[in-house]
Amino acid sequence: MNLYYFISSRIQKNDRQSFSSLVHRIAVIIIFLGFLLSVTSLCILDGFKTSIRQKIFSFGAHIHLTKYDLDKSYEESPFIINTGTLDSIKAIPNIEHVQGVSHKPCLLKSSSEIQGVILKGVGPDFDIDRFKSNMLEGRFITFNDSGYSKQIVISEKIAHKLNLKTGDSLLLYFVQNPPRYRKVSISGIYKTGLEELDELFIIGDIQLNRVLSAWSPKQIGGLEIYVSDFNMLDSTASEVYKRMEYDMQIQLITDKYLQIFDWLNLLNRNVTIFLALIMGVSIFVIISTIIVMIMERTSMVGLLKAFGTTNSDVSKIFLWNGFKIIIIGMLGGNVVALTLCALQYYTGIVPLDAENYFMSAVPIAFPWFTIIAINIAALLTLTAILWIPIYFISRVSPVKAIKFN
Repeated sequence: MNLYYFISSRIQKNDRQSFSSLVHRIAVIIIFLGFLLSVTSLCILDGFKTSIRQKIFSFGAHIHLTKYDLDKSYEESPFIINTGTLDSIKAIPNIEHVQGVSHKPCLLKSSSEIQGVILKGVGPDFDIDRFKSNMLEGRFITFNDSGYSKQIVISEKIAHKLNLKTGDSLLLYFVQNPPRYRKVSISGIYKTGLEELDELFIIGDIQLNRVLSAWSPKQIGGLEIYVSDFNMLDSTASEVYKRMEYDMQIQLITDKYLQIFDWLNLLNRNVTIFLALIMGVSIFVIISTIIVMIMERTSMVGLLKAFGTTNSDVSKIFLWNGFKIIIIGMLGGNVVALTLCALQYYTGIVPLDAENYFMSAVPIAFPWFTIIAINIAALLTLTAILWIPIYFISRVSPVKAIKFN
């Protein structure tokens, strides 16, 4: 057994009633709580960001291409995308899915209420699997081989306002010249939890928009592009920009919903500040604990030095003590934090107000790379910090230390 580790262990075992032992336990508890809160906050933050992003991406693509137009209304100018251009965009490595859409403002009228909405027209190429997580009741619209589907999907919020349910029929009024209306039925009800989307959009057949706007069967209002790696969104958008036609414009999801993504980035900064504060407290606790231990064992330090033990060898005794404090606190904090997060992940036992937080339970994700990186960085930092109080050992005079009471 390592001599210095043995002495370190004996000190802890024999001094359980001493002041340094109390400080030692307090230090372990503080580091434990620090890592418990750090890991838990990282899992909650990543879960919250992932959930919000998934809700946005289930309704709107990462990249949206439209024909260049100075008109800023929801209704786009129609275009037919060149087959070569489409194949070139699909060939970009990070592109996961491409689909044509169109948007058209209209009035949704039930037997007693009326509301302005945007009809998002989609076709058979629509990624239904991505949208399924939002469906509360019924099913998605069924596309016809000829003509257009007379089914729509509305949000729970709109259904509640207009007192509608799955299977109900209603009228869509389109303000154009000449004005038109269409009778449709509700095939399903969705809910993203994002008020900006749920209050405004309904989903229908793109062919309906084509008929009302007198478009050709291949014309679309926009091209939605999904990427497989969101972290590569900017670089992928640059590749799309190089390959798209000259009269098209590109819009990223991060620009379209700028306020939401700015809010998520603000949460990142808050967690960074929180982690920095926890690390600062941990550093202060470690330094204070080692100094208290050295002061309480000053006579022992002097005696060891009088017997010829070097400052480096004496330092190892206290380094072992400090290192054990760090390891016990870190391991305990990580284990308890990950256990609690796993419990929440699988059971959703801690609820949230969906109206304010966009989800019904505290979301959890496990950013393993970030958790491991923070643990390694904290371990290296706190271990390095141990050398600061150890410096005081070199200042101890053997004669004065032995006399110290």
